Amino acid sequence: MSLVGELNGLSLEAFVARLGSIYEHSPWVAERAYADVPFASIDTLHRAMERAMFSATADEQMALIRAHPELAGRLAAAQLTEHSRREQAGSGLDRVTPDERARMQALNDRYREKFGFPFIVAVKGLDWSGIIERMEARLPNAREVEVATALEQIGRIARFRLDALA
Repeated sequence: MSLVGELNGLSLEAFVARLGSIYEHSPWVAERAYADVPFASIDTLHRAMERAMFSATADEQMALIRAHPELAGRLAAAQLTEHSRREQAGSGLDRVTPDERARMQALNDRYREKFGFPFIVAVKGLDWSGIIERMEARLPNAREVEVATALEQIGRIARFRLDALA
């Protein structure tokens, strides 16, 4: 049976148990997306989850954004979910030098101080330098631009996580 077929047959509780971690520490996204069962494909499932995220209140969206860990930052170790641990390791963030870690931490600190939440980027396919480049490029943005970008990146991360389940 396909993943979508399996998910379509689950109760709300089982669906949330299976997909609740797709959006970092935010099972409410899966819970709300369940209203669209049955799904025709991973694409329709992902769209339903994104609708749930984008239709959430500003406070819920900010809580979702703040649930994400810093990338290779001092706050990351205690916050990493298994998904995040694999994603960061896949981009080599678990193998950065002390100087690279210090540079990323300084950028993490500047970003969090300016915007009030962690820098979020879908790291799949990026290495340390690509991530640093994106951090530096986004620091001059306005807060509302960064909120929208963070939500878009969270949607990309969720899609990669769904694809990994399939």
